[in-house]
Amino acid sequence: KVDFEPWAQKGENLTIMDYVEGAAAREAGRISEENLLSLQRCVMPGSGTCGAMFTANTMSTIAEAMGMMLPGGASAPAVSADRLRIAEATGARAAELANAPITPAEIMTPEAFENAFRIVLAAGGSTNALIHLTAVAGRLGIAVDLPTIDKLGRETPVLVDVKPAGTAYMEDFYRAGGLAPVLRELEPHLNTGCLTITGHTLGEVIRQSGAGWQQSVIRPASAPLQPAAGLIVLQGNLAPDGAVMKPAAASADLLEHSGRAVVFDGLADLALRIDSDDLDVEPGDVLVLKNAGPVGGSGMPEAGYLPIPRKLAQRGVKDMLRISDARMSGTAFGAVVLHAAPEAAVGGPLAVVRSGDTIRLSASDRTLTIEISDDEMRQRMEAFTPLATSGLRGYARLFRETVMQADKGCDLAFARPEITRSI
Repeated sequence: KVDFEPWAQKGENLTIMDYVEGAAAREAGRISEENLLSLQRCVMPGSGTCGAMFTANTMSTIAEAMGMMLPGGASAPAVSADRLRIAEATGARAAELANAPITPAEIMTPEAFENAFRIVLAAGGSTNALIHLTAVAGRLGIAVDLPTIDKLGRETPVLVDVKPAGTAYMEDFYRAGGLAPVLRELEPHLNTGCLTITGHTLGEVIRQSGAGWQQSVIRPASAPLQPAAGLIVLQGNLAPDGAVMKPAAASADLLEHSGRAVVFDGLADLALRIDSDDLDVEPGDVLVLKNAGPVGGSGMPEAGYLPIPRKLAQRGVKDMLRISDARMSGTAFGAVVLHAAPEAAVGGPLAVVRSGDTIRLSASDRTLTIEISDDEMRQRMEAFTPLATSGLRGYARLFRETVMQADKGCDLAFARPEITRSI
C-alpha cells in the first residue's frame, strides 16, 4: 500500500539527496506522486545552498581552507546573523586590500592547493572539486597530479560526519565549529605557513580559532569517520589517465567487484533504454555510460549518476557499480566511477567497451580494468573513429578542439599559462 506522507510534519532534516532517493522510490512504485511532491517542497527549506557537503559547500569550505575567504565564512547558514556579519567583514577587508593588496597568486600556491585537496578528502567532499581545483591551479601554472591526490587520500582521514559521506547536515557542521576544528585536527598534515586573505598564515588562523567544544559531527583524527580514502583515483586499461570514485558514499560490497558490462552509448541511449522492461541487466552487472565527457557530452554534464534500471529498482536494488566519463552532482552517492580519462569521444578505452565484457574494480588496488586481451583491445581501438570537428564552426569548434580532459581540469588549453610548478 502506498500512503501519502506530509514530509514537512515529520520532524526530519531533508536535502536534495533525499529527493533523488524519493524520485527513485516513486519510479519503482514504492511511494505515491503526492508523497514525492510533498518531499520536493521540503528539500530546500530556505535560501542558500543545498544542506550537505555537496559541490557548493565543498567549494566554499575549500575557499576558506585556502585562505581566500575570511575564517568562519564557509558554513554559516544563509539566513543567519553570522552570514550578515561575515558579509560586512568581507566588504571591509576588501576595502583594506585595495590599499595594501595581497594578490590571489600569493595565497593560492602549490602548498595551499595541497591543503585544499586534504580538506576535500577529510570532508568527504564532492568529486567535482577535483576538476574545479585542477582548473584553477592550471590557470596559475600549477599542475595537479592525480596519483598525488590519491597519495594524499591514503594519508588523510575522513573527519566530517555530514551527508553524503556521513549522516549530519551543514547546519550541524556550522554548530560544531565549521572548518576550524577540521583544520585543528589536520594541522600536522597541513602547510601552515600559507598566507591567507587576513594577512596571517594558516597556522596563525588555526591558533586564533581557539579551542573546540564537545560535539560528534567533526571527528578527532584519533577516531575518524573513516581512516582514509574519502576519494580515490583509479587507473588501469579502462582509464589510463585516471578515474575518480568516492568510497565513503559507496556500498562497501561493490568496492571490490567484477561484473558484466551493460553499455549505453550516450545520454540519448541511456534515456531510451534504462527503464525498458527489455533491458538485459542483473544486479551484479556494471552500468557503463560513454560519450558524456568534456567533448562527447558537450561540456561534461552531471550524468555519471546513472539511475538504477527501473526493473531492478522495483526489486529493491539500490546500488550498482556505474562507470562513465561524465561528472555527477555532489548530491549523488553510490558505487559510481567518474571522469574516466581519456574520454570515449577522443579515443579513450571506454569507447570500445561492449555489453557483455567483464569489468573489474578494485578500490584497494586502485584499479579499473576491462578483462580482454591486449590484442583484442588494440584491434578494437584501431577500428574506432574519434569524434570529428568537421562541420562545426565558432565556439563549438574552438571548444571541441581545445578543451582538456578531466585529469587536466577540463579547461581550454589556450587559456592556461606555461606549467611551472606542481603539487
